[in-house]
Amino acid sequence: MSVSLRQLQVFVAVAQEKTITAASALLYLSKPAVSMAISELEKQIGHNLFERINNRLLINDHGRRLLPLADELLTRSDEILKVLDTTGELSGHLRIGASDTIGNQLVPFLLRDFRNQSNHIDQELVISNSQAVIDKLTAFELDIGLIEGQGENKHLLGSDDLVMTPWLSDEMCIACAIDHPLSERKAYSLFDLESHPWVLREIGSGTREHFLSRMAPRLENWTIAFELRTTEAIINCAAAGLGLAYLSKLAARHAVANNRLKLIEVPLDLRRQYWLVRHKDKHLSPLLNRFISFSEQWQISD
Repeated sequence: MSVSLRQLQVFVAVAQEKTITAASALLYLSKPAVSMAISELEKQIGHNLFERINNRLLINDHGRRLLPLADELLTRSDEILKVLDTTGELSGHLRIGASDTIGNQLVPFLLRDFRNQSNHIDQELVISNSQAVIDKLTAFELDIGLIEGQGENKHLLGSDDLVMTPWLSDEMCIACAIDHPLSERKAYSLFDLESHPWVLREIGSGTREHFLSRMAPRLENWTIAFELRTTEAIINCAAAGLGLAYLSKLAARHAVANNRLKLIEVPLDLRRQYWLVRHKDKHLSPLLNRFISFSEQWQISD
């Protein structure tokens, strides 16, 4: 049996893209060439790797067992090509996923400092909600993730195949429009938040999960006014008086400084943990190891 790197590359592309058409576009191959590569690989291994449902190919248990090995072999093949490189510089492509607050507020500065320290500039950044980052990690579409949310409860994110390390932390806040009835008060209790509509992130967001676990159980009467996918949209809706916003203080700081939002300080601990996440079977290349070590020691500058 002789499995080629090209067959593994096609297999990984199909596993991630889920259709022959999308995989062929990604690899710049014809659809017959992609289909043939998958058929030959399955014949050589002696197992089907996908369930064929209509025009989609969904990875099965055999395919899921092969995926981390294929990902590692492809990563190591890139390392082999550079093993005799005498420059001593890091090489390779690093795929980073980050949840919304982290990706917009922290990662740009993390990457700036990592580039300055390592001279490595070949990075890809995907910003989405925490659940989407987890899904991409489990499909080996990302190398590393930086997320907020219920990181200590991996089952809530739908994967037990994760290595999760506590990273930085921040504090959540409640904010309203500067002309909102609550903005006139000097002190607040949780009772003051009853019967108000809220502007929240979508399901799968770490911010949404934090609200549901920390704030919602303490309110008897609350409703969702809007469910939005970006923090900036939440800020704008709250500033327009459409509801109370629940978001990171880090993300709200500019809107507060510009007098667009007023913070509502309540007697409740709203701190939350950030997490550095990778798949347990992900091959730790020198580049990935270096980025993880750098991130674990990094602190944002004031």
